[in-house]
Amino acid sequence: MILVTGGLGFIGSHTVRALLDMGEGCVLVQRRTGEVPAGLVGENVAVERADITDLDALLDVGKRHKITGIVHLAFSMPWPPAPDQPIEQTRKALGSLLNIMQAAQDWGVARVGVASTIGVYSGIADEGPLREDSPLPMTAPHVIPTFKKIGEMLNGHVADVTGIEVINHRISGTWGPGDPHGAMFFAAPELIHAAAKGTEPDLSTLFVPPHAEDAIDLCYVKDTGRAIALLQLADRLNHRTYNVGSGRATTNAEIIAAIKQVVPDARVDLPTGGLGRQSYLDITRLQQDTGYKPEYDAERAAAEYIAWLRAGNEY
Repeated sequence: MILVTGGLGFIGSHTVRALLDMGEGCVLVQRRTGEVPAGLVGENVAVERADITDLDALLDVGKRHKITGIVHLAFSMPWPPAPDQPIEQTRKALGSLLNIMQAAQDWGVARVGVASTIGVYSGIADEGPLREDSPLPMTAPHVIPTFKKIGEMLNGHVADVTGIEVINHRISGTWGPGDPHGAMFFAAPELIHAAAKGTEPDLSTLFVPPHAEDAIDLCYVKDTGRAIALLQLADRLNHRTYNVGSGRATTNAEIIAAIKQVVPDARVDLPTGGLGRQSYLDITRLQQDTGYKPEYDAERAAAEYIAWLRAGNEY
């Protein structure tokens, strides 16, 4: 069975669904609950309540299940930051990643997939495709890419000294059903929510005011989950790091146009005047080694996401 940390979370739940659809059983490790979600009852899935910062509790999971692979999607970073305990929170964050590697070694797991982020490319000035072999700046503008860069380096060391195949997943801007973040790094989720509710979007939480020309590699969460599942189950992988995304830059204007195909009177227009940079993830490695192809363009994603929200779902 594949152990998935954060398996009840946003990307995790869709990754679990993809793994199940590919015939794999899953063990979901969560800190707060041990109940199987209603939508997964009867599936080949178990939920274990364990905190990955507690090595003994984590290793106990392996006594109850035969773990053959690990997908680590839970946070191994100080998130949300705790100003009163910054050193202890950092220690726990890095310790949780090492606990996963310890468990993999003890259980004889051959492959561990670890979530990284498109944010590790922050500071690269060139437009166009972002490739896994691009030199990365030694700085980062936010705690998430900071710890993902550190994690990638640690993962490489652990892979070298243990022989475990550790794979970094540099995940692009992911959006879709279950997204708890809202307008955190990009506008698309809040634009969808506003359209579904018939309100104006609240984009005040973004780091910079959004414009119609702003673009990012947006990947619908079902595509993200399927890509991660394919990387976990591939017979052979030729690299340690893979970009996980759509392979193209999607502008806010494209998202707005897709929304208005479903909600013509949506009040989601944005001003022009943005930089219009067109950076996106090169997904050649992912496609060559797994056969992955994105299934959701902006129109299909927006229509499905709005329908999901209008059906009464909370996120």
